[in-house]
Amino acid sequence: MGGPDAEERLDHANAGFQRLFDGADLTFGLGFPLTGERRGTPDPAEEVRLAERAEALGFDGLWARDVPTYWPRFGDAGGAFDPWGLLSHVAARTDEVALGTASVVLPLRHPIHLAKSAATLDRLSDGRVVLGVASGDRDPEYPAFGVDPDRRGEMVRERIAAMRACWREEFPEVDGGWGGLDGDLDVLPKPTTETLPVLPTGNARQSTEWIAERGDGWLFYHLPDETLRSYVAEWRELAGAKPFAIAVGVEFADDPSAGPEHRHLGYRAGAEWFREYFRRLDEFGVDHVVVGLRGDDPQTAMETFADEVGGAF
Repeated sequence: MGGPDAEERLDHANAGFQRLFDGADLTFGLGFPLTGERRGTPDPAEEVRLAERAEALGFDGLWARDVPTYWPRFGDAGGAFDPWGLLSHVAARTDEVALGTASVVLPLRHPIHLAKSAATLDRLSDGRVVLGVASGDRDPEYPAFGVDPDRRGEMVRERIAAMRACWREEFPEVDGGWGGLDGDLDVLPKPTTETLPVLPTGNARQSTEWIAERGDGWLFYHLPDETLRSYVAEWRELAGAKPFAIAVGVEFADDPSAGPEHRHLGYRAGAEWFREYFRRLDEFGVDHVVVGLRGDDPQTAMETFADEVGGAF
């Protein structure tokens, strides 16, 4: 399935969005940390080396997570690095791969800072930024930032509206619980397109109708096949051709013909099974997959995926 018609999305169809969603086939990206280091700080040189290798292998996107603090009980530091610094560094070492956030926790960040950081990265990367956004999922972070978790849904809506105003307008007038701009101040730089592409992640404490109307696509977590099929079908009814993306954990078994074993938000299986699995997702209407590769040898896993799975598309 391809993405929306160009006439429907000229205001946000930057180079990154086009890389992920312009074609007719399913596309694939990789989620940081590419080294697989989830409880500490990855080696930055190795992360960048693997990012360069991923682009050379033909992956269409590289996605960085926004995890402000490490909560050991959650068991995942999210790659440790701030997404803007990491993606800026990767932008300088790559040429065309899309640079995504998966996903910025909107209630924990000020929208003026977000608008400026995202537009800066977009300009520095020649328009490759795709902005996944979320309401967050780590309970202790909200009191750490002085945020009322019961207001997360409202804060997501306010921040998306504020960012879009900062990107689209000169000297914008917009306000909310975060503060306000009354037309005396501008926020620079502006992105390469009228607004950056914004993909709410999961439900983001919003209705599907709201996401379909206000989002430029929908980024979701791994779902069982029939559940995923129903979600995509509902999305097409509400959002038309706006893209639907999903994150899936992938761990390769030594035997390429091995059947699937469930893992957290994904599977362990042979390359043959994964090839058929992603063909099903393509038939369901999924447009892009953020692959979370797992295993002791990340470069070999990347190469196996590119040769044995991605090559089928």
